[in-house]
Amino acid sequence: MKNIIRLCCFFLFINCSYAQDMPTIISPFEKDNNYSADHDEMLAFYKKLVQKHPKHLSISEAGPSDAGLAIHEIVLDVKPENKDKINLLINNAIHPGEPCGVDASMMFVRDVLEQTELQQQLQNIRIIIIPAYNIGGMLNRGSHSRANQLGPKLYGFRGNAKNLDLNRDFIKCDSKNAKTFSKIFHKWNPEVFIDNHTSNGADYSYTMTLIATQKDKLGPVLSNHLTNKMLPFLYDSMDKKQWEMTPYVYAKETPDGGIIGFLDLPRYSSGYASLFHTLSFMPETHMLKPYKDRVWSTYAFMESMVTYLSIHGEQLKEDRAASINNIGQQKLFPIKWELDQTNKENLLFKGYEATYKTSDIHGQDRLYYDRKKSYEKEIPFMNSYQEKLSVKIPSAYVIPQAYDNIVSLMKLNGVQIKSIEQDQIVSAEQYYITDFETVELPYEGHYLHRNVTIRSHQNSIKLRKGDFIVKTNQDQLPYIMNVLEPQADDSFFAWNFFDSILMQKEYFSSYVFEDLAVEILKQNAELQQLFEKKKKEDESFAKNAKAQLSFIYEHSQYKEPTHKLYPVFKIYP
Repeated sequence: MKNIIRLCCFFLFINCSYAQDMPTIISPFEKDNNYSADHDEMLAFYKKLVQKHPKHLSISEAGPSDAGLAIHEIVLDVKPENKDKINLLINNAIHPGEPCGVDASMMFVRDVLEQTELQQQLQNIRIIIIPAYNIGGMLNRGSHSRANQLGPKLYGFRGNAKNLDLNRDFIKCDSKNAKTFSKIFHKWNPEVFIDNHTSNGADYSYTMTLIATQKDKLGPVLSNHLTNKMLPFLYDSMDKKQWEMTPYVYAKETPDGGIIGFLDLPRYSSGYASLFHTLSFMPETHMLKPYKDRVWSTYAFMESMVTYLSIHGEQLKEDRAASINNIGQQKLFPIKWELDQTNKENLLFKGYEATYKTSDIHGQDRLYYDRKKSYEKEIPFMNSYQEKLSVKIPSAYVIPQAYDNIVSLMKLNGVQIKSIEQDQIVSAEQYYITDFETVELPYEGHYLHRNVTIRSHQNSIKLRKGDFIVKTNQDQLPYIMNVLEPQADDSFFAWNFFDSILMQKEYFSSYVFEDLAVEILKQNAELQQLFEKKKKEDESFAKNAKAQLSFIYEHSQYKEPTHKLYPVFKIYP
């Protein structure tokens, strides 16, 4: 028996030694710095790393994508015996034409596994990587879909297998990809989320720009942590690594006229993450910089983030917990934001002079940036948003059981929902949708509603056994409010989940209703007065017989009570 044990130990020693002596695994990018790994090359690289470092690295299928292939999950944990970790989630190739993160992550993971200095920083940090999120787009490789981008030789396409932009799909979840992402996200509940991108737009000297979670949406504790601790550290760290960084260049016209902080609505990955108290970052490398620079600056940003978390991770966890507790104490919750144009700060910016010259195509003036005329000057930076609309937080929302599709999505996002066990009558607040606008053309498969106005009233509502109740005293409160309040920009109402209430189901025949309308006016002096006033003040109404009958119908007891009645109710203590 002892000989068998010795033999096993010998082979274990030989295998471990062999793993350590295996040559460094080289990525396709390192062989050609204008090349980005394809899907098969990427997976093969990670599987080799797992084979070499099975204790600290794993790869698994997290769930399906619309392309029929699984989305994978990479977990890097250099000290797996320590369970209480800071979780950093990194997402790559949401737009596969912007593949910097794919190649940078491959090298970063390998280097962590092979460099003691990097491993020391990760003793209390777990890194979870989605190596390629938009698999359908990654498989659709070519060289021409991003006409404004310099390299790499081959890259993927923005749309996924259903031609969806996945960075607009986090709330509506039209794709299998988004459902799988939600599963990964809530499994790890990350403190920090990075979604790697490449920008379009103006020309300037920086290789790396950054979209951070919009600070005003975070609440004071996390906002302070982000603004006064985290961002200064990251900008300074990137500067020291020779990758000077600037906020994402979201310009009114050209950068020298000023730039605006990006409002990351919940449809976007960063805005979605912030609903769950996760600080999110969207590194945006510049499209006109060499691909090798875009990859290495992305690598440097992830490295800087790990360094920050190794020093300040515990403080971030404490501040996150405090922020969650503070939100639970609020009476009102903001659901719409607007740019505060009076709040400007000066930003030192390094750009190129924007000027105009005659176009060789159309003979009119065209914009161009003169790289021979660089400048360094302060420009206006508007990065503050103020609450445009806040609503009272109820103790619970009630969702009729007919809308189980919504309930499924909310449960997927970690919301605790219970079924009502017996019929009951409750006093609840109801909304009527009084007005809204709809985009003229489809937007990501939907006719998005906006500028929604409502009328609310308190009423006795009969709840049926099987209806769903969503209590608001849970960490997912920001998500709950943003999807169930119809006036929120990315509410389920905005994304057409309730469009059936907007169509009237019963009507009247004019020749029959004529006589009834006369009786209705005779019996309602107030309505008669309102009707005459309307005719007097509105000339077109006075000439439109159908409109007049409709007016009386809409103000009578015959009006369809469920027309434009928002079916989700609010209950207060």
